[in-house]
Amino acid sequence: MGNNKPVDLDQHQSLKDIFHKNKYELDTRFVINDGAKHKCAIVCPGGGYSLVCSFIEGTPIARRLNDMGISVVIVYYRVKGKAKFPNPQDDLAQAIREVHDRAEELNLDMDNYSIWGASAGGHLVASMGTDNMGYMTYNLPKPGCLVLMYPVISMDKAITHVGTHNNLLGRDCGVEQEEFASVNLHVTADYPPTYIWCGDADTTVPPANTKLMAEALKEASVPAMCEIFKGVNHGVGPATGTSASEWINHAVDFWKSL
Repeated sequence: MGNNKPVDLDQHQSLKDIFHKNKYELDTRFVINDGAKHKCAIVCPGGGYSLVCSFIEGTPIARRLNDMGISVVIVYYRVKGKAKFPNPQDDLAQAIREVHDRAEELNLDMDNYSIWGASAGGHLVASMGTDNMGYMTYNLPKPGCLVLMYPVISMDKAITHVGTHNNLLGRDCGVEQEEFASVNLHVTADYPPTYIWCGDADTTVPPANTKLMAEALKEASVPAMCEIFKGVNHGVGPATGTSASEWINHAVDFWKSL
């Protein structure tokens, strides 16, 4: 969790996450039900592909977005022994398809939908923008915006998060597999606009991941905004009380500007 103890933790949700059956599931509790259509954010919490930590990066963020008039769907994807590629990607693709199919029922405006992901969930969401793992592979509508929170981007053992790497690819995978799953190596001009952030004191996922992604987005001329916040460590969710406390507002402003 790092040195910044998150103050937004949903303690009740933490038990649900720990004992959640390891399977694909959508949490639609944060779809706004007031009869009007609302913009949609699909959220993938982190957890090193070993847990879906909605109690940090799901429900607390969903509540913030609800306060801004945005409906949220949280994705539970396969983890631990079921996390081998492409299972999590298949699950996110299924979620995107299901949310689009249910858009009328849930009063969702999917024209410019966004996908949000933190840490390993950030890798999952970032991979959905690529041509080898993403929306084009699954024949899905292009996301209007990706929001990446202190994401794992590279599978290079020198800078990746070891648990994320091992759960997704296996401990003994080859360089070819690592390069295939390193998102920064697969950013093209068709990559969705992206807001990305991390803290410069992240001791779990090296900030080099965020920097590599920002460089790749710039080289491909993809609309992007990157912020690196001073003194912020990993796993802070909404990051209340830190220098990153406004990141959700910045992400929504970026998304709405597109």
